[in-house]
Amino acid sequence: MKERIIFHIDVNNAFLSWTAVLLLKKGYSKDIREIPSIIGGDEKTRRGVVLAKSPIAKRYKIKTAETIYQAKQKCPNLEIYPPDYKWYLEKSKELMKYLSQYSPNQEQLSIDECFLDMTGMNYIYNNLEELAYHIKEEVKKKFGYTINIGIGNNKLCAKMASDFEKPDKVHTLLKDEIVTKLWPLDVGDLYMCGKKTKERLNQMKVYTIGDLAKKDLKTLEKEFKSQGKYLYEASRGKDFSTVSQKKGKNQSISTTETLPYDCKNREKLKDILLRQAEVTTGELRQKGLFVKTIGVIFKNNQFISYSAQTTLGKASNNTKEILEKVYEVFDDNYKDDELRLIGVRLSNLTEQKQEQISIFDLKQKEEKKEDSIQETIDKINNKFGKAIIRPASLKTPKEKK
Repeated sequence: MKERIIFHIDVNNAFLSWTAVLLLKKGYSKDIREIPSIIGGDEKTRRGVVLAKSPIAKRYKIKTAETIYQAKQKCPNLEIYPPDYKWYLEKSKELMKYLSQYSPNQEQLSIDECFLDMTGMNYIYNNLEELAYHIKEEVKKKFGYTINIGIGNNKLCAKMASDFEKPDKVHTLLKDEIVTKLWPLDVGDLYMCGKKTKERLNQMKVYTIGDLAKKDLKTLEKEFKSQGKYLYEASRGKDFSTVSQKKGKNQSISTTETLPYDCKNREKLKDILLRQAEVTTGELRQKGLFVKTIGVIFKNNQFISYSAQTTLGKASNNTKEILEKVYEVFDDNYKDDELRLIGVRLSNLTEQKQEQISIFDLKQKEEKKEDSIQETIDKINNKFGKAIIRPASLKTPKEKK
């Protein structure tokens, strides 16, 4: 049996790095990674928060998620730049496309990180660690920002390795390195071990991952229920999950946005959903796919996540139809709580509409006409910029004014 080798690739300080690349591309005179700077919401809004910070800003003890007001109190000359999610998505797709040449099996974990299953690739590349260094340096030269690469025998160890030291590093956490590299770490550093779990483990006199590895399964299951098995296996560097490409019938397309401040304004939230529906349906049509199930993802300021979905009568890739369902799911399920993240998820995808055509369906010709118009709009938007043309029914209240 071949020994599994997994790469975890993580963009260093993605939002700030990608914003810096964009500004330099536009002729900006300074690299914001080299000055006290942050990516954040509207600085005029006191509730705007820090989304990313430069290394120099970090020296002022500026923290992610604190308010911009607090950050400026610590560093009066702090420079603030707004997030550009459209640009971030573009850079993410560019990186994933580049990485796909090294392995046919890629799983994107978030907008700025992914796994590559390199198992068996040693027959193509003589030394996989040297390949990781090559990828790291080529990304820096080709795209203008740095990444970390973790190498392990499973996804858990690869991800843990990529976090060892940043930025611009390659680290390994192989099975014969678990005791020397993993066990000395603080138990709170274990992936998916949250603050409350760490506090409970500390009460059990478990302070390092090595301490946790010495606990028996029954004790952990008694204290942490189903999470106990995960803690037991993860502390020993065990992870049996596979790198999944998420293709075929279970494929989904989704996009989420972490908001610059906690928001419960329905009009603003629907405006975000509109943009997300445009992005996801555009990707659907680009791939020649249709969607049956439409969902909305919520996460409030207490970090409580919930979601809801609905199923279409027939598969579609029409923005207007899908947006109507997105709004319907939102209206029926939003709890009027303050949200820090919202997103659209399209699942149950198919390459065909899979509809039964009735001879009495008088709308058929009109739908084909609307699909043709949508294709024309896509071509113009792709040439001159996203959403330069949009049906009046999809415009925000401000745009209508």
